[in-house]
Amino acid sequence: MNKAELIFVPAPGIGHLVSTLEFAKRLIDCDDRISITILCPKIPFMPLTDTYLKTVLASQPRNRIQLIDLPEIDPPPLELSKKSPENYLCVLIESFIPTVKAIIQSILSSQSNSNSTRVVGLVLDLFCVSMIDMGNELGIPSYMFQTTNAGFLGLMLYLSTGHNQTSTVFNESDHALSIPGFVNPVPQSALPTALFNKDGGYTAYIKLAKRYRNIKGIIVNSFSELESYAIGSVFNGHVPPVYAVGPVIDIKGPPHPNLDQAQHENIMKWLDDQPSSSVVFLCFGSMGSFGSSQVREIALGIQGSGYKFLWAMRMSPITKENPLNMLPEGFLEWMKDRGMLCEWAPQVEVLAHKAIGGFVSHCGWNSILESLWFGVPIVTWPMYAEQQLNAFMMVKELGLAVELRLDYRMGVDLVMADEIEKAVKHLMDFDCEVRKKVKEMGEMARKAVLRGGSSFNAIGQFIEDVIGSSS
Repeated sequence: MNKAELIFVPAPGIGHLVSTLEFAKRLIDCDDRISITILCPKIPFMPLTDTYLKTVLASQPRNRIQLIDLPEIDPPPLELSKKSPENYLCVLIESFIPTVKAIIQSILSSQSNSNSTRVVGLVLDLFCVSMIDMGNELGIPSYMFQTTNAGFLGLMLYLSTGHNQTSTVFNESDHALSIPGFVNPVPQSALPTALFNKDGGYTAYIKLAKRYRNIKGIIVNSFSELESYAIGSVFNGHVPPVYAVGPVIDIKGPPHPNLDQAQHENIMKWLDDQPSSSVVFLCFGSMGSFGSSQVREIALGIQGSGYKFLWAMRMSPITKENPLNMLPEGFLEWMKDRGMLCEWAPQVEVLAHKAIGGFVSHCGWNSILESLWFGVPIVTWPMYAEQQLNAFMMVKELGLAVELRLDYRMGVDLVMADEIEKAVKHLMDFDCEVRKKVKEMGEMARKAVLRGGSSFNAIGQFIEDVIGSSS
């Protein structure tokens, strides 16, 4: 066989697309036999994903990686998304299956008279594993690209077996769980938000978890030096092969339509004028906005810490209230020459800047990997999805982050100024043990993806397995 084609079906969220596309690029860089077709579902209220896809793929050779936009369909009722984003996404993806099947059949038909290229596998996002049966029907093995870590993989394996008997949502009781991949018992307060959702979130997670043992192999955006225990525990669980290929990050960072060139230049110029490791960066992801009470506490906490800061303050999509109007009286005058506020920041560029000494983060997995890559320690402020589990792993399992909260839930809790001040001071202390460990792990991350590194070798093993199994 001269050429091997992989068909990727990513989830449409930007957090999933970034690492998925970077993994696709690494595959074609590693092996000239590989070509990739990406079938991308579209969601009308996520325009950034389309922009990002086209920007990234424009720089790639067209004969090696191509994009096929899936035709828009009538999406599920938006009310379903308000009840459970996870369930909404699962239902949306399932509705694309007939279209995806027809496209793949067309690709297979075009290859039937050629010996030069053959489809050797589907690479599915976690939320797209409902397509495994379609792949089996077409004679194509399915692999999962899990955009999260090996600890999350352990949780999903636990849900697929150990939780089958209860068939009920979790309730944040004091009862801690023994989950594969974790040394410490995991409190239920650290579980993903969806597992407490009675309106489809819990059911969606269980349905996804039960497909893990039907997959041919699982690709994880992590690396063995970071999660040696978790990866080893999973391998001992007699699951499909696991390939730890990370950190898979876009070190240029995705573009954002709300960040114009003038804003970008102002942010970077301000950072250029600051001493090395003197600035704490506060950024809470695409959904990380706060009400007036929490904005006030953050401002007072920063002020009390005395450190310089760059704070990405996102306007609430619900109230549309300008967060500047929520700041305590006198804060804007106090912060002159001490800090900078912006609605959006080029996160990767900011973390790469010498002036940044710490990161108050929502603990999305991409953000964690970016911070490790650049050796910037984190204060944990998880909000939704699996971020509480990420925070628990970073603080309790790995000792690579400073705890602010591990169990914060958006719209439920209030983090007080004194907590924020204490955590920031600890984080920015030059002698902080976490700071030293993060620098060391950052060096390991960079070595893992180089030729001969653990993640480089894992990608090579995946390529050999996927091509060999189809021969």
